[in-house]
Amino acid sequence: MKFTVIVARYAITGVPLAQARLASALAARGHEVDLVIGYVAEGLPVPELDGVTVLNFNRPKARNILFEMMRYLRKTKPDAIFSAEDHLNAIVIVSAILSGSKAKISGSSRVNPFDTYSTKIHSKQWFLKKIMGLIMWRATALTCVSKAMVDQYRTLFRNAPHVCAYNIVDTPAARARIAEEVDHPWFNDPTIPILVAAGQLGPWKGFSDLICAVHIVAQKRPVRLSIFGEGAQRAELQALINQLGMSDSITLEGHVDNPLKYFANANVFVLSSLLEGMPNVLIEAMMAGCTPVATDCPTGPREILESGRYGYLVSVQDPQALAAGIESALSKPVPAEVLAEAIKPFQEDAVLTEHFRLLGI
Repeated sequence: MKFTVIVARYAITGVPLAQARLASALAARGHEVDLVIGYVAEGLPVPELDGVTVLNFNRPKARNILFEMMRYLRKTKPDAIFSAEDHLNAIVIVSAILSGSKAKISGSSRVNPFDTYSTKIHSKQWFLKKIMGLIMWRATALTCVSKAMVDQYRTLFRNAPHVCAYNIVDTPAARARIAEEVDHPWFNDPTIPILVAAGQLGPWKGFSDLICAVHIVAQKRPVRLSIFGEGAQRAELQALINQLGMSDSITLEGHVDNPLKYFANANVFVLSSLLEGMPNVLIEAMMAGCTPVATDCPTGPREILESGRYGYLVSVQDPQALAAGIESALSKPVPAEVLAEAIKPFQEDAVLTEHFRLLGI
C-alpha cells in the first residue's frame, strides 16, 4: 500500500520523531511510504529514513501547506494518510476534500484540546473548532495519544469520534540505540545514583521544580541529575542551579543525538511536567530500564504508569513531593520485568495493528 505520513514542522521533539518512527515502521513492512514535512527547523538536515521517501515542502507556516498538499494528493494518490496535530489535521482533511482524494485519513491529536480550541467567538481557536466540526466527517479515524485526552475531546465536540491510539515508541532501532556505549564520567560511576530528565527547556516541563527537588534530595544523599534538551529557559535554569549551589551535581547537557543510551545507564527518569499529551520520553526511559517518577499532570503519566503500578506518581508543581518520589524510586526501583509489561502497548506491532484496524485495512 501507499502511505503518506505528514508533519508540519520537523524538529528533535516528540511529534515529528513519533511520525518518523511511524513512517519507518510502515516501510519496514514493505509498504511504499512518503514522509511529508512542511518545514525543517533551522539548523537541522532533512531526515533520511531507510525505505522512506522524504519530501520537504519548505513552508514555515502550516496554513501554506494546503495547496502543496492538494498538488501532492492529485499526483501521488496515497491509499492512506497519517497526520498529527489538529491544525495540520484540518489542512490535510481540507486538501483531501478539495483535491478529490480518496485516501483514508487518520488524524492524531497530541496535545490538550483546551489549548488548541476556544469558545471565544472570532478567535483563531474558535474558527479552528468550527472548521473541525464541519470537516471531521472526512477523516476515517480521529485519534488521541491518551485515553484521558479522548475524554477531553468529547467535552468539546458533540458526538466526537475520537478514540485512543498510541504512538510507536518501542522499536528495534530504539533498542539498538539503548545498547550504545556512553562516554560520560557520571554515567560510568556507579557510586553516585544518577537521575535523568529530557525535553525542551520551557516552563511547562517543570524543570525548575525538578532542580529544587534534587536540591532537597541532595541534603540526605549524594545524587546527580542530567537534563537533556535545549530551549529558551536555559539561562534561567542554570541561574537556579548556581543559586542553589548545585552546579557540581546538576548539569544541562543540551541536545544529544541519542539520549536513550544515557537513560540505560541511569537509575531514575523524572518527568516534572505541568502538562503533556502522551510523553513518549517517559516510555523510552522505562524501555531503557529507568525507574520512572512522574508528575500526575494532564495527560499521559497516570495512564502510562497505570495509576502508580509501574512507577511513582507525584503532585504537579510540588518540589517536596517530587523529592519524595525520587527518594522512593532510588530506595525501591521498579523491576525490569514490570517495566517490560508497561511498555507493551507502545510496541510497533501493537500500534500498527490498532491503526490498521481503525482504518479498515
